[in-house]
Amino acid sequence: MAAAPMMMPDFGQRNASKSDLVPDWTSKEVSTGTTIMAVEYDGGVVIGADSRTTTGAYIANRVTDKLTPIHDRIFCCRSGSAADTQAIADVVTYQLGFHSIELDEPPLVETAANLFKASCYRYREELSAGILVAGWDKRKGGQVYCVPIGGMLVRQPVSVGGSGSTYIYGFMDANYKTGMTKDQCLELTSQEVLMNTKSETSDLRWTNHPADDPEWEEMSGLDDESNMVRIYQICTPNSPSSYWLRTRWIPRRAATTVYVEIRFTMMECSALNQRHCKETFNLYYYQSDSDEATPTHPSWMENPYTKVATVAADHLLRSGGERRSNVKLLRLGPLQGAGLYLAFHSQGTCMALLSVRVFYRKCPPLRRAFASFPETIPHSLVEQAQGVCVENAVTPPGELSRPPSMLCGEDGQWVGQPTSSCACRPGYEAGETDLRCRACPSDQFKAGSGPGGCSPCPTNSNMRIPGSAYCLCHSGYHRADSDPPQAACTRPPSAPRSIVSQVNDTMVTLEWSEPLDRGGRGDLTYGVLCSGCGTATATKGLAAPCSPCDDSVLYRPAQSGLTQRRVVIWGLSPYTKYTFTVQSSNGVSSLSQSEPASDRVNVTTSRDVPATLSGLRRAASSETSLTLEWNVPLLQNQYHILDYQLRYSPKDGEEAGQWQYVSTRSSSVVLTGLQRATQYEVQVRARSQAGYGSFGAASGFNTQPDAVRSPQLVVTGVLVSMGMLLLIATVMVAVYCYRRRKTDSQMSDKFGHYQMGQTMKVYIDPFTYEDPNEAVREFAKEIDATYVKIEEVIGAGEFGEVCRGRLRVPGRKENYVAIKTLKGGYTDKQRRDFLSEASIMGQFQHPNIIHLEGVITTSCPVMILTEFMENGALDSFLRLNDGQFTTIQLVGMLRGIASGMKYLSEMSFVHRDLAARNILVNSNLVCKVSDFGLSRFLTENSSDPTYTSSLGGKIPIRWTAPEAIAYRKFTSASDTWSYGIVMWEVMSYGERPYWDMSNQDVINAIEQDYRLPPPPECPASLHTLMLDCWQKERANRPRFCDVVAALDRLIRNPASLKVTHPEGTSSSQPLLDQRVPPPLSACGSVSEWLRAVKMERYEQSFLQAGFTSLEIVSQLNTEDLLRVGVTLAGHQKKILSSIQTLRIHKTPPTLLY
Repeated sequence: MAAAPMMMPDFGQRNASKSDLVPDWTSKEVSTGTTIMAVEYDGGVVIGADSRTTTGAYIANRVTDKLTPIHDRIFCCRSGSAADTQAIADVVTYQLGFHSIELDEPPLVETAANLFKASCYRYREELSAGILVAGWDKRKGGQVYCVPIGGMLVRQPVSVGGSGSTYIYGFMDANYKTGMTKDQCLELTSQEVLMNTKSETSDLRWTNHPADDPEWEEMSGLDDESNMVRIYQICTPNSPSSYWLRTRWIPRRAATTVYVEIRFTMMECSALNQRHCKETFNLYYYQSDSDEATPTHPSWMENPYTKVATVAADHLLRSGGERRSNVKLLRLGPLQGAGLYLAFHSQGTCMALLSVRVFYRKCPPLRRAFASFPETIPHSLVEQAQGVCVENAVTPPGELSRPPSMLCGEDGQWVGQPTSSCACRPGYEAGETDLRCRACPSDQFKAGSGPGGCSPCPTNSNMRIPGSAYCLCHSGYHRADSDPPQAACTRPPSAPRSIVSQVNDTMVTLEWSEPLDRGGRGDLTYGVLCSGCGTATATKGLAAPCSPCDDSVLYRPAQSGLTQRRVVIWGLSPYTKYTFTVQSSNGVSSLSQSEPASDRVNVTTSRDVPATLSGLRRAASSETSLTLEWNVPLLQNQYHILDYQLRYSPKDGEEAGQWQYVSTRSSSVVLTGLQRATQYEVQVRARSQAGYGSFGAASGFNTQPDAVRSPQLVVTGVLVSMGMLLLIATVMVAVYCYRRRKTDSQMSDKFGHYQMGQTMKVYIDPFTYEDPNEAVREFAKEIDATYVKIEEVIGAGEFGEVCRGRLRVPGRKENYVAIKTLKGGYTDKQRRDFLSEASIMGQFQHPNIIHLEGVITTSCPVMILTEFMENGALDSFLRLNDGQFTTIQLVGMLRGIASGMKYLSEMSFVHRDLAARNILVNSNLVCKVSDFGLSRFLTENSSDPTYTSSLGGKIPIRWTAPEAIAYRKFTSASDTWSYGIVMWEVMSYGERPYWDMSNQDVINAIEQDYRLPPPPECPASLHTLMLDCWQKERANRPRFCDVVAALDRLIRNPASLKVTHPEGTSSSQPLLDQRVPPPLSACGSVSEWLRAVKMERYEQSFLQAGFTSLEIVSQLNTEDLLRVGVTLAGHQKKILSSIQTLRIHKTPPTLLY
C-alpha cells in the first residue's frame, strides 16, 4: 500500500532493507556495565551514575557510590577500576583543598579538571579510570569536563561514560537540547524510559492485526530534527474495519504508574472525502507477568485490553498546509503485572506514529540539609522518601531519632524542604552549602554538633589532627570537668603569700595575700591544714614530731573551700606549738599531679587558758552521791585558776547525754541527788580570767545499790525528811518576801518609775546596772550555741564579723539570723560594750525595730543574734535600685522608719546615730531601725569634729543636729533632725548628704541657716517636711508622732505627692546649691561630665553615638537617651536634670544663694 501524502518527507522506502540502515551488531544482547553522565544546563549541571560494581557479567556490589564530592560545588563521576578512581579522587580533593586555602577562595571547576587530567595522564599506564568532572563556579558557571582513560581533557555540554554508556547516548541524543533550563533538565533526569522508538535503530517488530491484512506499515523516516527513526503509518479512510498494532512486551520495573508520549501526524478527513474517515484513534494496554502474547492472544478487543483514551489530533494535515506533528502524553495506572503491551486501534484513520516513548517518573538522588535521599519512585500523589545523614553529619543529641525524610511528587520532583535534623558532627563544619561537612583544620575545633563553624584552639592548647572536637592542653595546663571545650586551659595557682597570724589564748586568726599567679581562673579557693607539734615547755625550742590536729579544732568560716583570705581557728590546746599550712587551689588543682602550692606559719598558743585536767577519780560514793577529786594543773603558776566546772550525765537511759553542770573553787566536788546503782559520765575543766579550758576525757563512776533497812528506820527517815522540807520551805518564803521588798525599794530609787501608768514601758540604760551582765540576763535570752549554724560572713562590724546563719530551736521553725561576733583579744570593757546592744534591743518589740533573737555568752566567740534582713542597709539598697521605686513606695519606707522612731521616743530612748546606713530592709521592703550599741563622745580640739566610738571608729556628723554638735545635747528632737537627713537620702536614692563638702563646711553652712535642696523629682510636701525637721530651734521641730501623721496624710492623698518644686521657686530658708554636673567651664569633656554625675557607665555609649561635646549633649532628650541604652528611669532623670543645668547656667554658680 502506497504511503499517504500526509507523511513527512524522506521517511524512506517501505521495502528498504534493515542492513541498509544500521549494522547487525545492534540486534545482539549486550550486558549493561557502568553508566555515568553529566549535563550542563542554563545555570548549573546535573550529574548521575548507576550504583553497581560489576566484574565481567557478574554484579559484585549493588550500592557503590560513583559520585564523589571534590569540593563544595565540584563533583566527579567515576568509571573503571573503583580502587583507581577513588584513589585519584582522594588525591585531587587533597590538592584542591590546599589550593583553595592558598587562594582564600573557592576553586574553579577547570582547575579541578586539570588536576584530574594531570594525575590520570601521569599514571596512564597503571590506571583504568574514566572521570567526568562537573561543577559550578562564579567565573564560568556550570561546566562539564571529560577525562577519559589516557588522561585527555575535553569540555562537553553532555558527557556520558562507562561501559554501559552506549544505551544512554541514544536517550540523550533524542532529548537533550542546548540551553535547557533547570526545570527542563530535572524533568529529563526524573524520567526512567521503558521504551523509546526514537532510540531504536532496527525493526520494531510490532504485531499487526488482522495478520492477513496488515495495514500498519513499519518504515524508516526522519523526525522533526532530521534524525533517522522507525515509524508506523496507516491510511484506511474508505474502510470501516478495525486495525490493531501491538508493541512488544514492556517491563514496568518498579513503576506503578507509567506515561506514554505519542508523537503522530493525522490527515484531515475533509481533504480525503471518504465517509468512513476518522480523525481519532484509540490507545489500549494489556498487563501480564511475562511476554505471553501471540498473534491471537489476547483477543483483539477492549476486554481483555484496557482502554486508555481516544486520541484526537490538535493539528491536522491538509494539502498545501503546514506540516505539524501532534504530541500526546497519557497516564497509565495503577499497574500490577510485571509488564504490559500497548495497542493502537485505528478505524478509518490516515495517520503516522512518529515515535512512542514509555517512561515513568522518579525523583533523582538528592543531597540537601546535610541529608542524602536515594532515587525514589512515587507510587501515589506523594511518596515519602527516607534518607540518611551525609558523611560526617549526625542527628544532634536531644533530637528525635527519626531519619531525615522528604516527599517525592508524582511528577518526579521533590516537594518542599526535607524534614532533617542532620548537622555536622563535632569536629566538622558546613561547607559553602549544606551538601557536605568538612573537617576542622589543624589548631581548630568544633565542640558540638549542629550549626556553627570551627574555632581556633583556646589559649594554652593546640590540636594537630584535623576534624577534632576539642583541643589538647599544653603540658602543665588543664581543663576542669565543668569547663566547656571552648574554655582556655589553665593551671593551678601559685602559693598564698604573707601569712599573718594573730594568737588569742587558744584561738588563732590567719590572714594572707593572694597568690601572684591565679592560674588564669577565677575560682580560687584556699584550704588550711593544722599540725600540732607538742607543748612549748615539753619541746623547749627543739624540733618535735608534728601530727595532724584532731576533730576538736574548729574553723570559721570553714577549713577548706575558702574564698576569703581569712580564717579563725579555735579549740586549740593552750601553750602548744602549731604549724598551719595554707594551700591555694582552683578548678584544675585536682587534675594536677603535684600537691597544691602552699605556704606555712608556726604559732604557739597562749598559756593563759587552763590546760586539760587529768586524774579525775572517785573519793567516795553512796546510793545517791559521788565524791570526786582531780589533779591541779601542773602549770598553775602561769595563770590563776578561778574555779572548776564539772558536767555529768547518766551513761545509759533516757537521760543519757543531758548534761548537768556544777562549779566549785576546790579540786574536789560532791555530786548529790543521783540515781541509785547508775553509771555516770563526768568531765571537768578549769577556768581562768581568759576563760574555760577544754573538758578532759569523760570518766565513768557508779553510785551504790540500795542497802537493806528495817521498816521502822524507813518510817523514821521519811518523817524527819518531811519535817526538814517544811522548815526549809518556810524559811525560803520569808527570805523571798524580804528580798522582794528590798529590791522594789532599790529599783524605785535607781530608776524612778519603772512603768508609766499601766502600759507605757520606759527604756532602762544597761550601764546603770552595777553588773552589766545582769542587764544582759534580764533583757536578752541566752541561746545554746549548738542551735546556731554559721553559713557565711556577710560583713565586718566594729566589734568583729557579721555573719549569716541558721537558728534551729527545738519546737520552733528554723529561720535565718544575722550573727554579730566579738573578735578575739577583747577587753572586759569591749565585751560589756558589745553586749550592751543586746541589752538595749531586748527591751524593744516593734515591727519597725530590729528584733533580738538572743545572745551566746557561755562559749567563744560571744555572739548577738538578730533577725536577718535580706536587702541589707537602706543606703546601699537604694543605690543598687536607683530609680526603680515609685514615690508612694519611698514614702512607705519613710513612714516605717518614722513609726519605729516614734516607738523609741515614747520609750524615752535617744538613738543618736539615725542614718540610712543604720536602717535595714527585709525582702518585703519593710524598714527597721538598728545599731543601738555604740556609746559616743565628741573629740575635743579637732578641726574636723566627728563622733568617735568607744573602739575608735569615726562616724560622720552630717546627720547630727547642730545643738548635739555644739553642746552634746542628744534628745528626740536631735533624732528628728537626723530623720530629715534620712528622708533626703531616701528621696535621692542613697546620695551622700552635703555631697563632697567637708564636715567643717557642713557645720558652717548649717550655722548660716543653709539647708539641703530637694532631690530631683522630690515632692514639695516631702521637702517641706524635711525643712521642718531641720528647724534650728529644736522645740520647733515636729515630734515623731507628728511626722507619722503627716506621712499618713500624704499616703492617703497621693495627688499631693505629684507636686514638685517649680524651677526657680524660692524657699523660706536658703538652700545649698549643688550643681550636677559642674558648668561648662569646669567640665572640659563629655567623659568628665558623666563622671561628675556618676554616670560614667554610659561613657562608651555616648561616644559611640557621636555625643562628643557638651554642646551636643545639652540638646539631648529622652528619646536620645533611650537610643544610647539609658533605660533606667532614675538614670534618665538624673542625666536630664544635669542637661537642663547645662542649658540654663552658662556661668559658674556660687556655693550658696
